[in-house]
Amino acid sequence: MSHQTLTINTTGAGLYEFTHSVQSFIQSRQLQDGLLTVFVRHTSCSLVIQENADPDVQRDLNAFFSRLVPPSDDPAMHYLVHTLEGPDDMPAHIKAALTQTSIGIPLIEGRMVLGTWQGIYLFEHRTRPHQRQIVLNVS
Repeated sequence: MSHQTLTINTTGAGLYEFTHSVQSFIQSRQLQDGLLTVFVRHTSCSLVIQENADPDVQRDLNAFFSRLVPPSDDPAMHYLVHTLEGPDDMPAHIKAALTQTSIGIPLIEGRMVLGTWQGIYLFEHRTRPHQRQIVLNVS
């Protein structure tokens, strides 16, 4: 079993690809076969595997989630109670609940079994910068 924690600095809401950092971890440990678990240690961001070829995909995902779950000061969100940490906090928790905080990826012959256009992304849901910790574990 091998593990490592990555830190990703975000500058606000959006998708941050870190596929190459994960592949570097696999190569540096000379890992061959197993299950890679990628886990984010926060409740207001999430992980997604998404297309990494066309940046419009990331823009559209951001736009969709912003419309689906607007800030708590939007009249449509008047029912929210948890608002002490700013208008983006509770919506960030909702977005994280709709996505995932852990991803399992097969590892075969030292490579992640991802599709041609798939990348691993941290999906930051808060509007201000954060340092996010992501745990990589191969078993």
